Amino acid sequence: MSTEALHRLVVSGDVCGSGRLGLRAKLRMREAMYDVFEAGFAAVDVTEESFHLEDRGDGVLVALDPHVPSAQLVGPWLEGVYQRLRQVNEGRAEPLRLRVAMHAGPVVRDEKGLAGRAVDLACRLCDSGTARSVMRLADRAPLLFVVSDSLYRDVVAEGGTCIEPEHYRRARVSEKETDEEAWFHVPRLPQPPLPDATSQEAPPDAAVRARERPCATGVRAARGPAPEQGGGAGHGGTVPPPASGPGPAPAPQPAVYAAKYRFDHIGGSNQIYDGNTFSGDFTGVRQGDAAAARGDAAPRRPATDAADDGTGAEGGAR
Repeated sequence: MSTEALHRLVVSGDVCGSGRLGLRAKLRMREAMYDVFEAGFAAVDVTEESFHLEDRGDGVLVALDPHVPSAQLVGPWLEGVYQRLRQVNEGRAEPLRLRVAMHAGPVVRDEKGLAGRAVDLACRLCDSGTARSVMRLADRAPLLFVVSDSLYRDVVAEGGTCIEPEHYRRARVSEKETDEEAWFHVPRLPQPPLPDATSQEAPPDAAVRARERPCATGVRAARGPAPEQGGGAGHGGTVPPPASGPGPAPAPQPAVYAAKYRFDHIGGSNQIYDGNTFSGDFTGVRQGDAAAARGDAAPRRPATDAADDGTGAEGGAR
């Protein structure tokens, strides 16, 4: 067997709270855990020949062959795991909850198993105190997903099928010799509940908006209210395009709204104007001007101006 290091995607998975289980419960847990991971691989058509899997008792360690696209794992694979996990937990008194971490880098496989810094980092991200704290805070969430900073920037931030970079948040992980930043994601939560001591305010800059990323399983990100200009793609907004032409873009000016019509009196029966209903006697409506926009008093016009011939200001119907 060759011991040459190959660039592989490494997946580390672990079951939360397995130490509290008795022997029979552990066996049921392991069966469900393998069912969930296999459903994920089936969702992306990755066969057993394309990955190496090691059993870790209450978890698994997986290294994918170099030809397997990382985007398939951080997107449709994760969605397949999540959906199967929900199905497995239906009717269970003790729901199965998983922490899953990913990193990519040089990995060596010998006759004993996998080795390399990429393996070490994936395992430490999965088993970190930060990851455990997130699962305690999100106590009803069945799944936590953690990716290394490099994997986030190279793969997750680019978006794609079932990838939601705007719902990740960054936090520091300090475990043994590891002191790294990682990105945390709890499926179906807008952002993970990070411990205050580790969280960092770092909005991700998604390359593709959530509503433009179809999911292989038919699940789409919810459409929220229309974003404000300049809200940032990481928060579902849009980044303003660069100014065209030479020179710097002009500084934004406060909006000034001019009054197009001024209403003098309303009372009596219902009146309908421009799609709006006014209750009361309709006395008159007149066109506003620049002075009205500045708050100056506009010259008064006789009430009959707008009522004699059945037209309002600018000749429009009342």
